[in-house]
Amino acid sequence: MEVKENAKHNKQHFDVIISGGGLTGSLMALSLLSIQNKSQALSIAIIEAASVNSSKTDAATKTTQSVFDERVLALSDASVEYFKTLNIWSLIKNHAQPITDIHISDRGYYGKARISAKDHITSVDHCIPAVGYVIEMSKLGSAIQQSLNELEKSNSYTNLTWFTPDSIEEIQWQSESVEVTLASKVQLSGSLLIGCDGVNSVCRQSANIKCDISNYDQSALITNVSTTLPHQGVAYERFTENGPIAMLPMVNLGKVSRRCSLVWTLTPEQAQSYKELADDEFKVLLEKSFGSWLGGIEQIGTRHVYPLSLVRAQEQTYHRMVLIGNASHTIHPIAGQGFNLGLRDVQTLTQLIKSILLEQGDIGAFYRLSEYARLRKTDHSHIINLTDSLVTLFSNDLFPLVVGRNVGLKVLNYVPALKSAFVKKAMGY
Repeated sequence: MEVKENAKHNKQHFDVIISGGGLTGSLMALSLLSIQNKSQALSIAIIEAASVNSSKTDAATKTTQSVFDERVLALSDASVEYFKTLNIWSLIKNHAQPITDIHISDRGYYGKARISAKDHITSVDHCIPAVGYVIEMSKLGSAIQQSLNELEKSNSYTNLTWFTPDSIEEIQWQSESVEVTLASKVQLSGSLLIGCDGVNSVCRQSANIKCDISNYDQSALITNVSTTLPHQGVAYERFTENGPIAMLPMVNLGKVSRRCSLVWTLTPEQAQSYKELADDEFKVLLEKSFGSWLGGIEQIGTRHVYPLSLVRAQEQTYHRMVLIGNASHTIHPIAGQGFNLGLRDVQTLTQLIKSILLEQGDIGAFYRLSEYARLRKTDHSHIINLTDSLVTLFSNDLFPLVVGRNVGLKVLNYVPALKSAFVKKAMGY
């Protein structure tokens, strides 16, 4: 894997230019490299603002607190299956906490639902091992980098170049290529530009693609906590008068699994106020709101607050360009589906490019990229509409909605067909 740090060169041509080398951009590169062979080798450039070496932190230099505070992602079963095809899962499975059960409840009301992996049977007649998994982002990022390095060592035709730390300054679209000028003044050209550069995507903005934006007037307070009782692989979704609380189980740091990732949806004012509380005050508030499901709160990590909104690009493609992941859609974390939705973008685009390569076609042809947009439209709409509906239903204390969601939780709990459909959706199928 060649890394070029702010070097000035003549214009270089690549088959694919990826803007953004975070989790989604790196996975996009790994996915594309995994499908090629010597006769179909792709040259790929990744442009990333952070130095690629900065993510390779020696574990020995991390403090106990920084390890405790690691940010997490919820992975669906479908995402795990795709990771297996990319040879990533074997690198992270020991760091991934299975979610064996989901407990959903509404504080002070009768509505409850219990979902257990052991109650659901796969098509091959055995119980599923988990509804989903929780993984620290840093562990996944390290595994992706390791897989990229190993793939390059094993395939002499692999051609991946990082431009880091660097960023896109200007994009010009030509009939047969897309021309990119970096902040370092390096000039690149490519047959296809893939925007994996997040909610403030330079690619999207440069193409003047408008977004539909819904401001939820909510913020997520995120931190890790440890509890007096072990979580036993149970994920909790608790609806309270102060907003929904998600408590996701994490892999243990010691002998017993008592560490959880907390995502508390609040008004922006509440979130900021709770962030500034002393640890002991915050513990008392959280215990009162969440209840005694996991006993008391023993340790509180660093608290972070993020504003929440729905951002959806009106177009997924442009001339020789595709938007992937958060550059295309940024959704509410209430259902934990954002990263999984973006990973399915990666899968679909990879399969499309594979078929184009087999036909010896142009991977940047607009009519082929339009096929990608068509293939992703239904999944995008279903997940975005589901998430948006859950926000309305479960982040609102209007009495009719409170009654409706409690009735809904009871129905979900006692109607097997409905519960099975819910689990299938949560697993990414």
